[in-house]
Amino acid sequence: VQLQASGGGLVQPGESLRLSCAAAGFNFRLNTVAWYRQAPGKQREFVASITSGHSTNYSDSVKGRVTVSRDNVRRTMYLQMNSLKPEDTAVYYCNTRYRDREYWGQGTLVTVSS
Repeated sequence: VQLQASGGGLVQPGESLRLSCAAAGFNFRLNTVAWYRQAPGKQREFVASITSGHSTNYSDSVKGRVTVSRDNVRRTMYLQMNSLKPEDTAVYYCNTRYRDREYWGQGTLVTVSS
């Protein structure tokens, strides 16, 4: 199982960013996939998830500003983040559970700063 996150960068408060997570090694279209993030000095936290049926779930901290989506043909999950705040600064990881094991991508850094 491989998960590769990309799309992070430095943006100013209020700007937008779209993250991508490319998946391989498992039946992507049948799996729930998720985004987590870890800010400096803090524990990793849940951000958003999307099921095989495209049902979504969001943390309260991002609800209304973030949209998770998936493209099963491209085996890719996306995270569209709008109205970014400095507190969104973190390394963002994609995640899935497959055959009772949890897998993490390598993370992509998002920095929100003026």
